[in-house]
Amino acid sequence: MTSNTNGNKIIANSAVDGWGRLKGVTFVKPIVYGNVAHYFGHKRAEDGHTHQWTVYVKPFHNEDMSAYVKKVHFKLHESYANPNRVVTKPPYEVTETGWGEFEISIKIFFIDPQERPVTVYHLLKLFEVDPVSKQIVTKKNIVSEFYDEIVFNDPSPLLAQALNASRKLMVGSYVHETDFNARRDATIAKLNNAKNKVKREIEEMKEKLKIAQETIASYKEVIQSLELQKQDDSVDSIKETS
Repeated sequence: MTSNTNGNKIIANSAVDGWGRLKGVTFVKPIVYGNVAHYFGHKRAEDGHTHQWTVYVKPFHNEDMSAYVKKVHFKLHESYANPNRVVTKPPYEVTETGWGEFEISIKIFFIDPQERPVTVYHLLKLFEVDPVSKQIVTKKNIVSEFYDEIVFNDPSPLLAQALNASRKLMVGSYVHETDFNARRDATIAKLNNAKNKVKREIEEMKEKLKIAQETIASYKEVIQSLELQKQDDSVDSIKETS
């Protein structure tokens, strides 16, 4: 496994197959998708809209996705005029206003028409839910974004060359609204805690099972002793009567 200057993972052991694809070559392109939303502070009189929002997909690393992405298709709710929005160059995003949350499909098409498009689904988020009261909370600004990876197996030479491009998207600092490293560390910590909890519970159950088995064995010994005693008493009783 190797990485290019943008940190994208590349697994290479190539040989062109009969279909003109690079057999044994895999590219992994990390992406971030989601939305940001801004609360107006009131309902607009003309349409009742409460938020301005932007839904997007962008590279995790500082690179120009247009090197290998032909277009991105955003499918909005049917209530919007022209719910099918197509963006052909960065930034791959759509900005609108509204009052409700709904699912948006984000379909990514690549420069190689033989490469299947990739679709991710995002629930547009405008509100927070209080974890205690379970009530909807309206905040001034909302961020809801996620990390994912697009995996290209056995790409064509054309697509492989584009995927290997290391052109930067922008000069200077490139950051996301979400600290994904912190989110990853928190997730790992939760998984480790859950793993340790399960391990402790298993040990506790093993100890309880051991005690139960010892108790059963003890009861069996008592029962066996009582049965032997009963047999001895029976023999003694027969002897006395004879």
